Amino acid sequence: MRFFHQFAQQGILSLSGRGGSLKRNKYAFGLGTIGRDMVYSMVSMYLTYYLTDIIQVSTSVLWWITGIMLLARVFDALNDPVMGVIVDNTDTRWGKFKPWIAFGALASGVLTILLYTDFGLEGAAYTAIFALLYITWGISYTTNDISYWSMMPSLSLDQKEREEIGAIARICANIGLFFVVAGIVPITTALGNVFGSMQKGYFAFAVLIVAILWIGQCITLFGVKEPPAVESKKQHTNIKELIHIIFGNDQLLFTAVSMALFMIGYSTTTGFGLYFFKYAYGDEGMYSIFALILGVSQIAALILFPRISKGFERKSLYCFSTILVVAGYVIFFFAPTNTMLFIGIAGVLLFVGQAFIQLLMLMFLADTIEYGFWKFGRRNDSVTFSLQPFINKMGGAVAGGIVSATIILSGIKDADSAADVTAQGLFMMKMSMMIFPLFCILAGFLLYLKKYKIDKNMYEQILKDLAERGDIRADQ
Repeated sequence: MRFFHQFAQQGILSLSGRGGSLKRNKYAFGLGTIGRDMVYSMVSMYLTYYLTDIIQVSTSVLWWITGIMLLARVFDALNDPVMGVIVDNTDTRWGKFKPWIAFGALASGVLTILLYTDFGLEGAAYTAIFALLYITWGISYTTNDISYWSMMPSLSLDQKEREEIGAIARICANIGLFFVVAGIVPITTALGNVFGSMQKGYFAFAVLIVAILWIGQCITLFGVKEPPAVESKKQHTNIKELIHIIFGNDQLLFTAVSMALFMIGYSTTTGFGLYFFKYAYGDEGMYSIFALILGVSQIAALILFPRISKGFERKSLYCFSTILVVAGYVIFFFAPTNTMLFIGIAGVLLFVGQAFIQLLMLMFLADTIEYGFWKFGRRNDSVTFSLQPFINKMGGAVAGGIVSATIILSGIKDADSAADVTAQGLFMMKMSMMIFPLFCILAGFLLYLKKYKIDKNMYEQILKDLAERGDIRADQ
């Protein structure tokens, strides 16, 4: 811990002035999410695969666990706005965000390791311990996630600066995501060979990414320096006011629904990734290569986004991104499964488009904070940003249920290889993986076109009005 404190004081904190402070915050904030997204990806995308193909739980246990995961995610998601209220009402010498970031990172890291630990249990006993660990993991990760992301809008009120901060954070998040996606097969296999079993390989991999999580979070905790508070007065938010904050802010509500539809589609598609390459393409080893290509494409898109956004309005970028996603899904659905050419092209289109949409929605959500402040006279960073993990978890819950049900009903759960899966089973997986997500993403886009109205001109007017009211500092 002392090392990171010295690193922060002597390194990133040596920058001075507004430009230096912004630069320091951009990288110290962004680096913190590499390990976070590694951990989240490991649990949200591969825990089901670990259960079905690594420790091979019975079908009856899998049905129970599927139900537990669905209910736990819904329960955890409903707690997100409550956690947002807790963070907004926190007042410590370290600010309102950092104490919860630290606690959530420590607890969720320990629980991630326990989820991939072999306790030597089976049946009802394993189901019970899994339920306990999974529920507490969700609560602890929520604590970190809400406090982490709700810090971002407080670092700048300028839309373009927010885009830069958000882009770097999403780049780092995607580095973490695709490290896990590309490394899950070769790294766990190598570790499994070293330690004697694939279960131990997954356990060792979990320990590795948790260590990266803790290092990254220390960089954020000691490296980010929050600017002075933008509100002229603080107001305590109580639980009863949650409904008014969320449903009274029409732009927040429409953004949340659009994000939810997008995340359901995105999470469903990615949730099938390893299954597709193992049981449709017939070579799970190609999954890592495919993921590496997509990761580079998506990160490149995020790097280019701040430059591209200077010449185009967000609405135009969203339209363009949606066209890429639609084209990607169509090509993917009709692509032959005996060659990587068309699958690769479809994947690049999909993930470049999705990278843009994810960042755009993060910016839409951030701007609704000032809109709510302007409309209601109070600023609720954490309550507003609590909807992001809420949406991610609800999307993940729906996606996880779809993936598990499809794997069971299609016969993939009982298959040993691609040769054991029927044509009908593969078609069912492709419909769930590609067609259903496409409709969800299109529905979210159409809702945005019809209802979202915070463009550049309106946002500038909101800031002007807030400054005239004395609700924000003139230098913010």
